[in-house]
Amino acid sequence: MTDQHQKEQICCTEFNPLPWQDKLIEWHDKKFVKDHVCTFFFMPLNFGSVMKRLDKKVDSVGAVVEDWLCLSDHTTHWNMDLYLAVDKEVQGAENVSFSGKFFSKVYEGPFKDTGKWMKDFANNIKTKGYKTTKTYTWYTTCPKCAKKYGKNYVVVIAKIE
Repeated sequence: MTDQHQKEQICCTEFNPLPWQDKLIEWHDKKFVKDHVCTFFFMPLNFGSVMKRLDKKVDSVGAVVEDWLCLSDHTTHWNMDLYLAVDKEVQGAENVSFSGKFFSKVYEGPFKDTGKWMKDFANNIKTKGYKTTKTYTWYTTCPKCAKKYGKNYVVVIAKIE
């Protein structure tokens, strides 16, 4: 029982929204490993198994997942690309890097509000005078941990011009 309790405790770290709320971020060759999740009308089907696969690859080379940052790119109704931030290249994984200016805004609430959040984010970007070239979502905790912490934070991060 103790093992299960310990695993439950460390599933997702508690998210601090302050460093990500309305922030302009500049990345220079920020390293990520990329993988793909099958979705059904944007609902992830194999997210957990993909994260376990990525975790195994990251652990095998002693890499660190920076800020537990995992960006999601819903490319179609049927696919979501994941980008897991790492501190070094991961052998056996698809390594990519991001460079440029990014803007982030934190939202809190049920996933069903994602459409509202995306509209608000687009309006926020527009009022700041930015133009987005790519938008990602960061689901900061799994549903169980969101329930455990009493908050379901989602960060929207966009590459801007």
